[in-house]
Amino acid sequence: MIKKGDFVSRNKYNNDYIFKVIDIRNNIYYLSGVNIRLLATSYEEDLKLEIKEDRLEDEDLANRIISNTDINKEEFFYLPGKILHIDADEDYLRRCLKFYKKVGLEAYGVLEQEEDLSKRISIFLKDIKPDIVVITGHDVFYKNKKGYMNSNYFSDAIKEARKYEKSYEKLKIIAGACQSDFEKLIKSGANFASSPKRINIHALDPAIIASVIALTENTKEIDLIKTLNKTKCGPDGIGGIRCYGSMFVGYPK
Repeated sequence: MIKKGDFVSRNKYNNDYIFKVIDIRNNIYYLSGVNIRLLATSYEEDLKLEIKEDRLEDEDLANRIISNTDINKEEFFYLPGKILHIDADEDYLRRCLKFYKKVGLEAYGVLEQEEDLSKRISIFLKDIKPDIVVITGHDVFYKNKKGYMNSNYFSDAIKEARKYEKSYEKLKIIAGACQSDFEKLIKSGANFASSPKRINIHALDPAIIASVIALTENTKEIDLIKTLNKTKCGPDGIGGIRCYGSMFVGYPK
């Protein structure tokens, strides 16, 4: 018998993704993707019990970010951009914060549900004063209804953040989740957003973008295409606009 906390996949979808069972109500199993920012529901007969995936790929992704950074620690000192990561999923938030720590960045995490983002984001921004803010959680594109589960909430939060700081260079905003309304989020004021092709994105994709920005000098323009290709889902999952990095460089060390 499958219980809350177990890891499963869905037979109907050829067991493509591994999920964690986060709740069971009236014989309906509520699922959260382990690697993909996706919420789903299912009946037990469609579920296959799985062994939890290891997180070795997180380590590989972090090492790749570090190895591709142009840093000369012998002569210069560095002040990477400060990150505020606001997430509606506690597991993903912890995972992203662990990723930032591995990369060596100063990052602050806030757990906040999507519908409450716009009401509270200005408080977090004034308190933390970040260079980069990630606004993420879960989303879904409803093809039949031609609408989105949480894109409007993300959009409202971006607009509130832009009231706090209008400059796209002083505050970089990364927003959205699986299948989000990319165009709406960019028009609302995001530097980077998901999802151009309305696909599911990896749990760490927003954190990867934030890390690249934080570790790029503020005098250098980010290589947009190369940065997007560092994410697990690439430019189909996240797109953005050209901008400069958020890291200050000093001398002597």
